[in-house]
Amino acid sequence: MLDWLKNINKEHPEFWKNYVSKFDKKSSRYVVLSTETSGLNTDKDFILSIGSFAVIDSSIIIGDSFEAVLLQYKFFHDNGLSNEFLVESKMKKLGEPDAIKAFIDFIGNSTLVGHHIDFDVEMINAALERLDCGRLKNEALDIDVMHRKLNDINDKQFSLDELCTAYNIPKNDRNSAAEDAYKTALLFLKLKSRLGIK
Repeated sequence: MLDWLKNINKEHPEFWKNYVSKFDKKSSRYVVLSTETSGLNTDKDFILSIGSFAVIDSSIIIGDSFEAVLLQYKFFHDNGLSNEFLVESKMKKLGEPDAIKAFIDFIGNSTLVGHHIDFDVEMINAALERLDCGRLKNEALDIDVMHRKLNDINDKQFSLDELCTAYNIPKNDRNSAAEDAYKTALLFLKLKSRLGIK
């Protein structure tokens, strides 16, 4: 049977049907996200943590945020890593299916924002595929692309640290998905204003 025909008749999980039903109208909410992953291969690697904040109008809504460590025991075991990080972390710890369901509920039909957002979207899509779901339907904005558009630069990509330096966003030594998401949200507010995005 053809793959596309199988997908038409496939029974998707309830959380996915609920998510898909939200796209009949456009949201004014943005969700800035960052993921920490086990590597850069969307076929073999996994999301280890997700951090995200909602942005509405010109404000980062701290109370409207999502943060989770994904319990990827196989990754820790296969790479000889201890579970010390998992035990010590005070963040919500969820298995991949529960984390992805909760994250999909959190983002709804918001526009996603990130630094090199295509990679984050593909990692989430790979996790969704493991749950027999479709691909993310959200629009997405990349702060690196926004910066290059603002400055008419076509031949270079910029790291998150380089963008933070360019826009006077404080950097710190400790990196986590949530901290990267917060720095990205600050950059987004500056770029959104300069590009005249509502």
